[in-house]
Amino acid sequence: MPLMMSEEGFENEESDYHTLPRARITQRKRGLEWFVCDGWKFVCTSCCDWLINICQRKKELKARTVWLGCPEKCEEKHPKNSIKNQKYNVFTFIPGVLYEQFKFFLNLYFLIISCSQFVPALKIGYLYTYWAPLGFVLAVTMMREAIDEFRRFQRDREVNSQLYSKLTVRGKVQVKSSDIQVGDLIIVEKNQRIPSDMVFLRTSEKAGSCFIRTDQLDGETDWKLKVAVSCTQRLPALGDLFSISAYVYAQKPQLDIHSFEGTFTREDSDPPVHESLSIENTLWASTIVASGTVIGVVIYTGKETRSVMNTSNPKNKVGLLDLELNRLTKALFLALVALSVVMVTLQGFVGPWYRNLFRFLLLFSYIIPISLRVNLDMGKAVYGWMMMKDENIPGTVVRTSTIPEELGRLVYLLTDKTGTLTQNEMVFKRLHLGTVSYGVDTMDEIQSHVRDSYSQMHSQAGGNNAGSTPPRKAQSSAPKVRKSVSSRIHEAVKAIVLCHNVTPVYESRAGVSGETEFAEADQDFSDENRTYQASSPDEVALVQWTESVGLTLVSRDLTSMQLKTPGGQVLSFCILQLFPFTSESKRMGIIVRDEATAEITFYLKGADVVMSAVVQYNDWLEEECGNMAREGLRTLVVAKKSLTEEQYQDFESRYTQAKLSMHDRTLKVAAVIESLEREMELLCLTGVEDQLQADVRPTLEMLRNAGIKVWMLTGDKLETATCVAQSSRLVPRTQDTHIFRRVTSRGEAHLELNAFRRKHDCALVISGDSLEVCLKYYEHEFMELACQCPAVVCCRCSPTQKACIVTLLQQHTGRRTCAIGDGGNDVSMIQAADCGIGIEGKEGRQASLAADFSVTQFRHVGRLLVVHGRNSYKRSAALGQFVMHRGLVISTMQAVFSSVFYFASVPLYQGFLMVGYATVYTMFPVFSLVLDQDVKPEMAMLYPELYKDLTKGRSLSFKTFLIWVLISIYQGGILMYGALVLFESEFVHVVAISFTALVLTELLMVALTVRTWHWLMVVAEFLSLGCYVSSLAFLNEYFEHYGYAPSSVGPALRLPTTHSSLPAPCHDLQTSTPGLVLPAEHPAGYGAALDGGPGGYFLSSGHVRPNGAPALESPRIEITSYLGLHQSNSQFLHDAEVEDALPGAKRPAPTATLSLPGLEAYRDPSCLSPASSLSSRSCNSEASSYESNYSYPYASPQTSPWQSPCVSPKTTEAEEGFPRGLGACMLLGSPRHSPSTSPRASVTEESWLGARSS
Repeated sequence: MPLMMSEEGFENEESDYHTLPRARITQRKRGLEWFVCDGWKFVCTSCCDWLINICQRKKELKARTVWLGCPEKCEEKHPKNSIKNQKYNVFTFIPGVLYEQFKFFLNLYFLIISCSQFVPALKIGYLYTYWAPLGFVLAVTMMREAIDEFRRFQRDREVNSQLYSKLTVRGKVQVKSSDIQVGDLIIVEKNQRIPSDMVFLRTSEKAGSCFIRTDQLDGETDWKLKVAVSCTQRLPALGDLFSISAYVYAQKPQLDIHSFEGTFTREDSDPPVHESLSIENTLWASTIVASGTVIGVVIYTGKETRSVMNTSNPKNKVGLLDLELNRLTKALFLALVALSVVMVTLQGFVGPWYRNLFRFLLLFSYIIPISLRVNLDMGKAVYGWMMMKDENIPGTVVRTSTIPEELGRLVYLLTDKTGTLTQNEMVFKRLHLGTVSYGVDTMDEIQSHVRDSYSQMHSQAGGNNAGSTPPRKAQSSAPKVRKSVSSRIHEAVKAIVLCHNVTPVYESRAGVSGETEFAEADQDFSDENRTYQASSPDEVALVQWTESVGLTLVSRDLTSMQLKTPGGQVLSFCILQLFPFTSESKRMGIIVRDEATAEITFYLKGADVVMSAVVQYNDWLEEECGNMAREGLRTLVVAKKSLTEEQYQDFESRYTQAKLSMHDRTLKVAAVIESLEREMELLCLTGVEDQLQADVRPTLEMLRNAGIKVWMLTGDKLETATCVAQSSRLVPRTQDTHIFRRVTSRGEAHLELNAFRRKHDCALVISGDSLEVCLKYYEHEFMELACQCPAVVCCRCSPTQKACIVTLLQQHTGRRTCAIGDGGNDVSMIQAADCGIGIEGKEGRQASLAADFSVTQFRHVGRLLVVHGRNSYKRSAALGQFVMHRGLVISTMQAVFSSVFYFASVPLYQGFLMVGYATVYTMFPVFSLVLDQDVKPEMAMLYPELYKDLTKGRSLSFKTFLIWVLISIYQGGILMYGALVLFESEFVHVVAISFTALVLTELLMVALTVRTWHWLMVVAEFLSLGCYVSSLAFLNEYFEHYGYAPSSVGPALRLPTTHSSLPAPCHDLQTSTPGLVLPAEHPAGYGAALDGGPGGYFLSSGHVRPNGAPALESPRIEITSYLGLHQSNSQFLHDAEVEDALPGAKRPAPTATLSLPGLEAYRDPSCLSPASSLSSRSCNSEASSYESNYSYPYASPQTSPWQSPCVSPKTTEAEEGFPRGLGACMLLGSPRHSPSTSPRASVTEESWLGARSS
């Protein structure tokens, strides 16, 4: 089966594939070494190599002349014979992996967020809060890539280090595979890999041929017969290869592994010997020698070998769920930006608003969870593991672990017929001779006719030998009627047993177990240890049938074939020419000479579409082919033509001349063969049945009930495809079927499409030729009509058409497609589909290796889709939305917290709390959702209609996303407001209270979301809860970050000493420090009513503070800068001077002084509020105490210099860049209002812990 890949891709790659002289590259690199050093060497060298590749004149690959055993005679440099499958090297690994990760929006977003924490003005908490999750993701990715890269390196090193025997003038030497050069003579032993592309020169087998296994090259498991060059095979010894002057002329490196053109020339003979070379004389790299020992001359190495040139990176498939989550992530980013803008707007665009905007972006960055990708990737790995461990679908392999959810979103399923729906185990069912037909029940009649025919021929041959009568004349004495039936059956059976490419292989009795050897002519052939090797199961079925009726193929080599008759006689035939089967010709032929009678006969067999044009006129072939096809049989037409010696000699000369041609060899050879394929005698029509696989019918019915439309794409004839579609219930027998008649022009296609449009709810059957015409002129119209059909059968489809149909379905419908196949001709279809499933079948493993998922039988597809595909999609949808919900909840709480405190851009939770929230506190229960299932697998199999809902994407849509967003906003608002309102007296513990409620809410949400409990889910819940309870004891400083710890309200009042936006070490203030002790009696200021507390605390009238905030809100320390309180040289005014400067100012009774650190302690840029306020820096502790003794009654809170936001001091343009130090105290007209840790403090409320008034 040919390796099916895009021909256009081949041509493009070949045109872009060039070689560069290694010497010039090395010379230029050496000249640049003085310029580069250390870490820049790699960058500069790579740039230089790129420039060299651009500027250097490119030289295309050309045909070559290779002298035997003389690599030094090669005129051009050839690539090194080393295999390199690595994606990176030591220098490009880290940059390459980082590029692959940060080219995605999500990862790039978090990189920018994390890098912003290096800017002091934007820093919010600890660096590890942002870098730890990002580093974890990158570490996991790099570790995975490093492991894969190291495995590739090990495989490459193992292959490149394999030792081979190289034949030289001095004998055999051992050489590594990477050191093999063009022109070397390499000896390859049995079961050894062929290291490079070679021309087959000699073999240890007497027949001059060997078998190789090509499953690693094209995926086909059958053995291929290779033939040694006859000129070198006849040499007496190996050393004689160096005593002759010979060379191989080979075409330039090609991508096609099934064709080769070349010649072998020996110059030291007179005249020179020329022998044509074809694909039978080649040994491609990566194939395995199955029999004997071979010697070949290397013609292509390294990246010029067929195997490397056909190696292409598969399509990087992205699941629909990933695309949907990516769109939702972008929507979350827009919501993040919008929320940040709203917060800055409500703040009033005060101060450096752009800095506040970016700080809000950082605070709300958890709206887009970085753990989303990690959780989904780990979930995909779990889904793949479950598929491979399912005992109901043994042998399933997940080769692409990134798209398991695609199995739950399929709408169109495109399947091959042979080997996929059928077993690809051929059984001979019918033989038709034109006037009589034999089926399974009448095979004994054929056996009787064959036995009688050969018995009569043997007896007549004995009598003729006694009377010296030629055998052919003796046959005329048989009765005419009897002769007619027996001779026709005899000729048909003999043609079937001779016209093939089957080789009988016998297990060696005397040799090592498992070895095989070819039978010699005088061997006692045994039926017990004989097996047949062939490239097609059809041919094996035919040869096995001839054995069952009495005529057995017992031996075959390159030049002869031996048959054993029912009487035990051995008939010998000489093989003169063999014309292999090709997908283009759709037939194969052989010319043999009967050694007993010297008759030369040309036998030909093939498909009816090509054989009907080469056989003599008949009136039954077309009709009987249709009848057999309707029975689901695969048909082959067998014909023969007798040749005289003169006819054959003329044909041989023309055929040999055509094979020696180096230009258009294929066309010339085909023309010579076609000259022989004329007026051939039609012998018989054979019918072979390919039985359906087990449980194909219930599986197709299940898929149809699940809402999946199944299309069958096959290369078989229309009648056979239709019959299999009906027998497999792909098309129910009650379903109307429209057979699209053959069209060749645009007008015919238009009429047929109109006829098809008038039919409703019917299955479509169309041939590849008609399909090509329709797609050429009416692509959109045809696809629109075909997509409405419940089932479509496309017959006579080429691999390219299969891939084209898949692509058209994706483009015209936008739905997810899946392709299933088992052969090499299905690879292009599998790779083009959104999801590819390969079946390991008789045709090899190529489809299985190229697919995303591999199964052993078609019936396993049903469970793979309706159970594992459905669960994978629903689990990933729930997991993704829950992870986003987790980030939305905590972001909502942050928004509520900031809005309560006058839209301040300070974090609610810091440090390990934020890291632990996304990891140890909630990760295990949330990730345990990958074990959840809404229905049991048995119920999903029983009711496949449940699968229909998934195709509409209702488990993950903007509607469900919006519901989760509303739930997150509701929960976050309730949690934050509840903590502030219900625990007002415990405000000092707002962090611990709200965070505990948050964690418990997430654990409870997981428990409520689960539909089917698994014991691991319970363990995850209790494990996370235990981790959180344990952290309360070890991480107390995070939960008590605000530091409000009052013991009682009375003469002694403990002041708040830290703030969430300031790490505690910034001010060296601890909650255990003594509070500010107040006097028992304190005169009232302002003459205004106090808020129910003892005197001595000054509040403006109207139950508002000087900054305009309502009375009795949360406590704060207010910082002021009064006009005229200081003069030059940092000298402060006396009491009288103050009263003169500020009329109406009153000095209350002396209060205790709060000693704070000096100026330098407030220069830490991480201390956000007071440390960044210029006027809140005191010149010395006395000044702070002095100023705190004064208060001044302003006309309104708006004109008060205290008016400013709660925690963010104002900055005027005049103050920007003002020099720090004592000179700052000279600044006048700078209103300030700072939070709790300001060095200039006055207590404005005494009853801030009491009941709040309305």
